[in-house]
Amino acid sequence: MQTDIWSPPPVLLAVDLVILTLREGRLCALLVERGEEPFAGMPALPGGFLSHSGESILDAAHRELSEETALDAGRLHLEQLATYGDAGRDPRGRVVSVAHLAIAPGLPEPVAGTDARGASWVLAETVLSGQVKLAFDHSRIVADGIERARTKLEFSALATAFCGELFTITELQQVYEAVWGTELDTRNFYRKVQGVKGFIVPAGLGRRTTGGRPARLFRAGPGTALSPPLIRPAASTTEEEEE
Repeated sequence: MQTDIWSPPPVLLAVDLVILTLREGRLCALLVERGEEPFAGMPALPGGFLSHSGESILDAAHRELSEETALDAGRLHLEQLATYGDAGRDPRGRVVSVAHLAIAPGLPEPVAGTDARGASWVLAETVLSGQVKLAFDHSRIVADGIERARTKLEFSALATAFCGELFTITELQQVYEAVWGTELDTRNFYRKVQGVKGFIVPAGLGRRTTGGRPARLFRAGPGTALSPPLIRPAASTTEEEEE
């Protein structure tokens, strides 16, 4: 009697990129317009399949970043976000995607390439609210990427990745306000940031604003973890809110 030999179903491996930056003080995500089916014409995250069996996932993320947006991965903070492999997430078959989160300040207008018709910065809030519908499960991936950034701003020095080499505390505060989506008390923020050892260090220079004295400049410090952390207002305790 012949016994059927089970063989695993074919699985394709892909990468997707959640690329965030601040433009005019607002959090934006990079989207491409798909030029091919499925979901031709719909906005989606930059990404694609591994090009060959020897390509690493990180190399694939760098390649897709360059091919679909013409952005240089060397300018961005890049980290692995999560793996998405639900059945039915891609009508072409079983596709597992390793999503990455990328962050950088002052990114230029992207240039579409390969199978993308166009590329543009879109306000993150329009994706989170559902106003902009994305292909595949990319709305979920964007939401996960933004939540990762929001959480890491509390406990790590990730906020400096949104800033240039030199920045003011006001500009750093704008990062927190844009990513968290809430206004912060300036004096309280200044006090808390200055109280976190190794977060930022004085640059010894000044940048003159409109009127008044030059603002103090800082650069990212050696610390990567914030102690004490900067907790989002919604997550603050009553005692912290009264400070």
